[in-house]
Amino acid sequence: MQASVLRFRSRHSGSALLMTMVLTGVALATLAGIMSWAVTSAKQTDRANQYARATASAEAVVEKVLSQLCQDYLSGGEALVQVNLSQYQQTVLTSADSPYWGDWQFSDAQGNPGQTYIQGSPSTNYVVLNSTYAGLQGFASMYTIVSDACETAALQNVTAGVYQQIELARIPIFQFAMFSSDDMEISCGQPFVITGRVHSDGNLYVEPDNALTFQSDVTAVGDILFQREPLDTRGTPAGSVVYQGQQISHVPVLTLPIGVSNTPTAIQQIIEPPPPLESPTSSMGRLRYYNLVDMVLTVSDSRIIGTSGLFNGFSTVVPAAQLQNFVNTSNSFYDAREAKTVRPIDINITNFVAWSATNTSLRLALHSRDVSSLYVYDLRTPSPTTLGAVRLINGQRLPSLGLTVATALPIYVQGHFNQPNAANVGTSNTSTTLPASLVGDAVTILSTQWSDANSTAPLSSRVAGCTTVNAAILAGEVETTAGHYSGGMENFPRFLESWGLANVFTYNGSMVKMFPSAYATNFWGLTNVYNPPARNWAFDVNFNTPSKLPPLTPSLQKVLRCQWATVAPNQTVAPANN
Repeated sequence: MQASVLRFRSRHSGSALLMTMVLTGVALATLAGIMSWAVTSAKQTDRANQYARATASAEAVVEKVLSQLCQDYLSGGEALVQVNLSQYQQTVLTSADSPYWGDWQFSDAQGNPGQTYIQGSPSTNYVVLNSTYAGLQGFASMYTIVSDACETAALQNVTAGVYQQIELARIPIFQFAMFSSDDMEISCGQPFVITGRVHSDGNLYVEPDNALTFQSDVTAVGDILFQREPLDTRGTPAGSVVYQGQQISHVPVLTLPIGVSNTPTAIQQIIEPPPPLESPTSSMGRLRYYNLVDMVLTVSDSRIIGTSGLFNGFSTVVPAAQLQNFVNTSNSFYDAREAKTVRPIDINITNFVAWSATNTSLRLALHSRDVSSLYVYDLRTPSPTTLGAVRLINGQRLPSLGLTVATALPIYVQGHFNQPNAANVGTSNTSTTLPASLVGDAVTILSTQWSDANSTAPLSSRVAGCTTVNAAILAGEVETTAGHYSGGMENFPRFLESWGLANVFTYNGSMVKMFPSAYATNFWGLTNVYNPPARNWAFDVNFNTPSKLPPLTPSLQKVLRCQWATVAPNQTVAPANN
């Protein structure tokens, strides 16, 4: 009996021991698995963290290169970017930037340490731009920047690559119905419809005293505000505003690549002749109208000289007898706003067109084409009671390629301009017009009924007639100061006559306010100057077609970010599904 009990206990003790050993083995195996998983998981987590750090580091290099490229492009255009391509390729982050970067190695995705991949070339493609300014068109060049980054002090060898594609966009400035390089004000007293895009590189003060309608997109680098400009002491706007397109504040700034700060005062230099030692290939030199035109007309107290432009070193001289057919400096009239006698350099456009088509001097230098751009340089002795200016008369028909007239002086346009088809006078039909722009200190419209002899008469005797002008305008204004409103974009073209609602000023074009006026500087809103016209204004849709832009149209520069992706090491092409 006792033996049986012992055998029973022995069998059960052995089973328990076996079970314990099995469970212990399972536990050890499980623990080993857990430990293995933990180690693997830790490695994976560490690798993921390393990859995240490497990605961020590669992106930091891309951003450093992009920052330098943007600065160069906005100040000197794509020509400067191309000059500095090799410099960008040598740009990485080092311990000189921060001790942290001493533990990193960067390469250009082609096996070259200490370098960054960048590739791109100028393009003449005119495309719709993908950006905040959706719908705008421009000349776009695509560039690719790639950086590979590896943390040399890390436990694992992990390399991450970042790919950034950018677009260097050149946006013709006359694609806007209204553009301002700083604050813009609109304070219409009549119902006012703006048919094209509106952009301000500062704040946009929407302050109508009647119904104002924006039919297209409205953008501002600053704020879009329904209020007067702070220095404008007039009361609260009494009108209403309707936005039929997008209304976007705090968009990226649009600038000209002038090589210096893009202040309005600096921008004004593009209409001035260059100083003696400035290179025409400098950033500013490349944008000066004086350096770009086909023909330069220089007027002094004793003579008038006409030459070709910088393109052939001003070497072709137009005979003085030919200039007399379309240039006259003997007239004068009174400008009631400026309270000065204007001494205009009168250019008879009809006679200029005939001369351009038949002359054997400058036409030969232009390879048998018409003059399409003219700069007028006034060297006459100034007087405190007079104002030098350029006046365009008989301008219904332009040279075959269109015409840009530029000067540092104020410009006056008398009568219809750039509307050869009488049936289209007073309409927004620009199907028969040619590309044209007026570039100067200020632009004043003298109607079809203007009389120099009558210019000193009371306002009631200076009655205007219906007038049509089809041209882009790039000019200055007298800015709002305490107690003096600038006149706003509704008075950007200036007037000196009594128009009234019966006399319509029809305008098709683009208004670009770029700088404070330097010559025609008296305030808007003085008495006995003008009564406003009925305004029939429209953006000229021809300017959406590059071949129909005015000669020498300036382009705004903008760097647009396109595709961004993480890429495998030594890859310069983004994944197709990224």
